[in-house]
Amino acid sequence: MVSRRRRTPRTTSLARAAFVTRAALTALRAAAPGGRERWERKNYAGRTVELYAGPATALATAVGAWRVSPLAGVALAAVGCCGAYDDVAGDHRRGFRAHLAALREGEVTSGAVKLFGISAAGLLAGAALKERPADRLLAGIVIAGAAHFVNLVDVRPGRAAGAVVALAAPGLLREEPDAAELAAVALGAAGAVLPGDLGERVMIGDTGAHALGAALGAAVAVGNGRAALAVHAAGAVAAAVWGDRVSGVVRSLG
Repeated sequence: MVSRRRRTPRTTSLARAAFVTRAALTALRAAAPGGRERWERKNYAGRTVELYAGPATALATAVGAWRVSPLAGVALAAVGCCGAYDDVAGDHRRGFRAHLAALREGEVTSGAVKLFGISAAGLLAGAALKERPADRLLAGIVIAGAAHFVNLVDVRPGRAAGAVVALAAPGLLREEPDAAELAAVALGAAGAVLPGDLGERVMIGDTGAHALGAALGAAVAVGNGRAALAVHAAGAVAAAVWGDRVSGVVRSLG
């Protein structure tokens, strides 16, 4: 159930999301809370990249979703926090199956926290954006599934942000204004970090990938009825499972 606020032009929403992302990235880089080493990682090629882009995109998507529905904004912020926890506390295990196997043995990994936390946040966002129980459930699956899928394709510079840009751009043409606005938010935030990501200067990490994916999923959820939502939910689950397998192979090949 989306808000009945005055509609914002989608170009304004896109520009606002890009501005918030760039401003947050600049502020984080200047402050470097906890020291600069905490914000640096080695990418697949061994190059040092900065993690500021992840929280910056998560903030922008949460602010953008808040304008559509405050509860959805809180849910997307929670998605970003789950990704941030895995960025900080993540271990060597990759993929759903590895983390679920560890959970069966009594070990709660950062990936398991992320899996269940993002699933719960997706359901919360779905409840905020749809009115009927079945639609809320399907929307939650779409949002959480999109978040996980975008993260799973984030195996090379620019791949996740580029995928979000490509998938969100058609959403600007949606007649449903809230769907178009959420697509604009995802597009603006992803587009703002894409050049640095492709240039291997920044990395969005799990924080940014999950947040961008959730924003993309929210746009899909708002813009579709039950039948289309069911198709998207099935596709999101299948894509996440496929991505889990493929990303595992890519990572094993280095």
